[in-house]
This record gives sequence, C-alpha cells and structure tokens, in this order.
Amino acid sequence: MTGNSQRRGATRKPGSKKGPSGGTGGKGRQALEGRGPTPKAEERPYHVAAKRKLANEKLGATSPGRAGGPVRRMGAPTGRVPGAGAPRSASRGAAGTRGGKGVSATHEIVSGRNSVVEALRAGIPVTTVYIATRIEADDRTREILQAVVGRGYPLLEVSKPELDRLTDGSVHQGVAIQVPPYEYRDSDDLLDAAAASGRPPLIVALDGVTDPRNLGAVLRSSGAFGVHGVVVPERRSAGVTAAAWKVSAGAAARIPVARVTNLVRALQAYREAGCYIVGLDGGGDTPIGDLPYAADPLVIVVGSEGKGLSRLVRENCDAIASIPISAAMESLNAGVAAGIALYEIARQRAASAAQA
Repeated sequence: MTGNSQRRGATRKPGSKKGPSGGTGGKGRQALEGRGPTPKAEERPYHVAAKRKLANEKLGATSPGRAGGPVRRMGAPTGRVPGAGAPRSASRGAAGTRGGKGVSATHEIVSGRNSVVEALRAGIPVTTVYIATRIEADDRTREILQAVVGRGYPLLEVSKPELDRLTDGSVHQGVAIQVPPYEYRDSDDLLDAAAASGRPPLIVALDGVTDPRNLGAVLRSSGAFGVHGVVVPERRSAGVTAAAWKVSAGAAARIPVARVTNLVRALQAYREAGCYIVGLDGGGDTPIGDLPYAADPLVIVVGSEGKGLSRLVRENCDAIASIPISAAMESLNAGVAAGIALYEIARQRAASAAQA
C-alpha cells in the first residue's frame, strides 16, 4: 500500500545513520605510493615476450632476432605498401624499380630471397626489411641479416599472414624489403653504359608489352647475355613493378631500364647514334640465326605476344627477324622470344670475336 511506513525497508532504523569516519592514521599511505614504472614485457617472466626472448637466446646465432640485430615486432606494419602500381611498382620497383603488387606512391615491396639478396648486393636503398618469424635460415637469409646489421637497416619480424598481406600473397619465402620507387634512366644513359663496357651497344626495346612478368623475364635474359639496358614506353607498357622484380630474380638491380615518352623517336635517336634497329616478329623475313647486324651496335625491339610490333615501330626497323617455330604454335611468349634472340646474338658476337 502506498505510503505504508510499516513495510520493511521503507524507513531507516533509528540510530543507523552513519556519522563522520576518523582518519586512517597513515595506514593507507602505502597504497597511494604506487609500485613504480611498469617493467618491460621482456622483463616479466610470465609474459609471452619474455618467453620468446628466452627461446631466441636458446636458438643461438641462427635465430633471425640475434643474427640481424635488434628486431622490432609488429602486428600491423606502419609502412604497408599496398597493391600494384608503379612498381614492386611496389607502381612498385627498385634500383631503378618498381611496379607490381604491394606498393604505394612512395614505396614498393620486393619479395623473395633471391630478389632481396640481389637488391642488397646492388646497393638499392632500403627503408625496411621484413623477416618472417621462425624462418628457416640458409645462406641467403644469413647474407640478408649481415647486410641489415652492417648497414643499419630497420628490421621487422612479422608473422607469415602479415607478410602474405604485405606482399599481396606473392611467394615471398619469408623475406621482403621495402624500397623507394624505381628510378628510370634516360635512353642516352644506356649508350653511356655500352661505351663504358667497351662492347658494341646491345639494347632491348619493348613495344606494347604490358605484362610485368614478361618485362621481368626480359630483364633476366638481358642480364645473362650482356644487354646494356632495356627501353619501355611510358604508356601502354609494363613498368618495373614488384612482379617484374620477382621474375627478374634480381636482374632489375643490375640492368638499367629507360622509360621514354615516344618509342619511335627513341629508336630514331638510336639509329642516329649508329645503332641498327631490328624488330622481332613472327612474320619476319630474316631468321634470327641469319641476322647480319649481330656484331654491330644493335637495338632489338620485342612486340607484344598478341599484336606484335606496331606499324610505326615496324616502319622504323632496319630488319624484321623471326624465330622459326613449329607450325603448331602461333607465337612465343615475349619474354621467351627475347631470351632466344639474345642468346643467338650473344653466340654470333662470340663467334665474331673469336675470328677477329
């Protein structure tokens, strides 16, 4: 019933009101003083970081955390390089690189043990080195860690899923580096490189090759057969991206790549400098084995697998060479065709040098 003062709990019992409490006499002072700064995670025996540190110490020098100097762990890297673009163009890329998956406007990601080792050997600027946790050490990883220690590169130990995300799911083998965007050369720089080598210029130009993996294959063959540089157009052409870096197996760090506004004008300039221009096309009338200009200053132009050489490029070639293939095959991959042609040119040049 409303207002029923007899209901239990409705009114306070007489004499139950609390009065003022007395002081503690200093008994609570110790609780107010605190326990000092919180120890680091590695100094707390129960913490996972301390247990991990102890495990690394037991592993000895083969552990990435010890061999590579101080290692920072991260959950989500602050400098993640997103998708493909101007290259591993990272665009992603390296010594002049980059484009591909895993890169930002300012950085690119190069992944894979061989690619990373070659980039480090070439002295490519590196902003961050990523190592997967519990990576199996081999000669390449040890060389990478030695470079990290010797040059003071930042080293991050990350989980495999995080490294997969950072490299856009490419085959990274537990290692990746973040590098500035690729610095392309001028077309004249390739002639300077040839002059410095003391050999007749040998340059590869790509016409309409849009797959960065084909560019990577061309770079790898170029490194194997003494090419002084590769020329790519700015538009409708693959750039030195992360994918190109990966396929090149590090050759992108050694073979300069020039990017030109107009490929036809660049070819005309090379002709004025004394080079012969030879297009590589399935419909060519000269077998690559009978090429008359192999020992001369030479620019090999490789067209796309689908369309071949463009009309203007074809008109500016001194010869159109072809690679004889079985009638069952329509054409060769651009990277494969370039490798075969470069091998044949290298063979003819070696034969000419032996006869001289």
